[in-house]
Amino acid sequence: MADVVQFRLERMVDELEDLVSRGLFSRSEIAEIVNRRRDFEYRLKRPRPLKQDFLHYIDYETKIDALRNIRKGKIIGELRRQQEKSGGDGERAGGKLWKKSVSDFSGVARILDIYRLAVVRHKGDLDLWFRYLEFCRDRKHGRMKQLLAQAIRFHPKVPGLWIYAAAWEFDQQLNVSAARALMQRGLRECPNSEELWIEYLRMELTYLNKLKARKIALGEEVGPPAKVLEADEQRSWKEENEDLFLSLNEEQDAQGTDSKVEQSEDFFWRHGSSILRTIYQGAVEAMPSSISFRKRFLKILDDVDLVHSELLKHEVMEDIKKQFSGEEDYWDWIARLQIHDPKKIQSLPKTDALSLLTKALQVYDEALCLVPSAKMYSLFAKFFDELLSSLSTLGISIDEFDSNIVKIFKKAESSGFMSDDLAHQYVSIFLHLGNWDEARRLAEKLCAGTNSKGPKLWNLRISMEMKYRLNGSAVIGTADLDSIFSLFKLAADRVPVSESVALWQEAISFFSDRKEYFEKLTEFFVIQLPKSSYADPFFSIFCAIINWIFQRRGIHSARSFYQRILSLPRPSLSIFLYCIQLESNLASSGDKCALPKARKNFESAIAIYGENPKLWKEYHCFETKVGTSESASAVYWRSKKALNGNDFLSDDF
Repeated sequence: MADVVQFRLERMVDELEDLVSRGLFSRSEIAEIVNRRRDFEYRLKRPRPLKQDFLHYIDYETKIDALRNIRKGKIIGELRRQQEKSGGDGERAGGKLWKKSVSDFSGVARILDIYRLAVVRHKGDLDLWFRYLEFCRDRKHGRMKQLLAQAIRFHPKVPGLWIYAAAWEFDQQLNVSAARALMQRGLRECPNSEELWIEYLRMELTYLNKLKARKIALGEEVGPPAKVLEADEQRSWKEENEDLFLSLNEEQDAQGTDSKVEQSEDFFWRHGSSILRTIYQGAVEAMPSSISFRKRFLKILDDVDLVHSELLKHEVMEDIKKQFSGEEDYWDWIARLQIHDPKKIQSLPKTDALSLLTKALQVYDEALCLVPSAKMYSLFAKFFDELLSSLSTLGISIDEFDSNIVKIFKKAESSGFMSDDLAHQYVSIFLHLGNWDEARRLAEKLCAGTNSKGPKLWNLRISMEMKYRLNGSAVIGTADLDSIFSLFKLAADRVPVSESVALWQEAISFFSDRKEYFEKLTEFFVIQLPKSSYADPFFSIFCAIINWIFQRRGIHSARSFYQRILSLPRPSLSIFLYCIQLESNLASSGDKCALPKARKNFESAIAIYGENPKLWKEYHCFETKVGTSESASAVYWRSKKALNGNDFLSDDF
């Protein structure tokens, strides 16, 4: 290993001497560079060099080369100024006085060599390949073409590489034939890549636009002679694609094109329509079950102005309907298509916007008749939620088309697809209409039926009852408070514990100023907590309750409450750490009882979670801050034993 490293360093002697002789680096800087390179070379000669070893070496060499370029520029600038003062031509003199030498090329050559070693060692790392390609592209190095071929040979199933290679040929080399050939090869290797098909389509349309722009810039009319020439290009393009796409009727196309060419000056856009149709047919044949490609294809049709594009759009829409009319996503897309752009609809007149929204609802109604499913109703619920949020900005009241919406919700209820989201939105309709009695009646009915475990519906019902019984007043009677509390207990019993956090937060907010009921709430929390398996969602409720008790009744009551919680079977580690943090804060403010309480809580937590490195780390940090070096060391050695010799301070934890 040492011999190989020394050999590689000796090969750098000419370059280093050149850097010194030209005044770019001093002897001491060269010595530092040699030492750093020796370290990097030894890393690369390890049995299994890491990717980061190569990247760090490349980063260092890139910075060295950048520094060399800066210093070279300063020296050339000084030489030019001196030459100008002596009356000579500064540009010519600077060029003569600084001739290219080995140091001007060796930096880039070394970085390329490191990249070569890196991709040989890590052939499967696409990030390295793209870094290598980007470096060659930025430096306009001649190795780029060879490197692209090598990368594609190792990763023929990566569409991004084919796109990158074709883009380089198209944009940098201006070689359309090579770019087209790469795209076609890529489509043979990755026929199911939507991105590859879309990029191929964009490349062909971009090329078509460039041809059109070139003729306009040259002042040429796109008349019959030029069109005949382009017709030949069209036939050539189809011949090149014959093995990839569906066969075309060449004779009919040629005759049709020639006749149209002589009659129209829109050949370019007609040719573009032909390209769109051909690529679309090939993509559909390769991906018959992909609706997303068809959607993106329609988006391209909307963005370009081509002859017969409306006809092609109609054909695509019919194809999508025939292929995907039995899928929920298709109908959701069609409904949203009625609105076109949600941002633009806000600028439309009220009547036009209302008409579009009504059409979208009619599509959903039709879809729910043809494809009645939970997913279809869920998609409608999402759309309706977005609709409600935009109604105020549109200046449209929901009562203007509430019959259409209520009809869909009633259909969901009768068919048994009334989810929690749908039930919540069903009740919300009547709230938006101001019909509180109907909303309360419906919420009660749904909570007693199939939606008895829906957290959003229960939360809405309780919120409605709170507002209804308050009725704009800050005072509420005991009977009403008892009713709301009983309703909350009923909801907490029915809703799964993991989904009832929002209910508890609503109850804590409502009863926080009513001491008697809040104490009942805390007692009910102690009963419900074991049912939650002490999951973290309930941790926020515990924090809210303990904070209320601490602020209203003092630390003694807070300690009494959290000790009740900690005495339950296996409380969560988060609760332990919160109690410890509370005592630590009190200890820092001068509470003498807080320190032993915190240690006691640590010991109780360790008895249950002794194998958790985070807990030991927290305990060690605590003793380091408030204890002695002996107590901190004792915690550290106890942790080593509990963690089977592992160190919680290491990076592994």
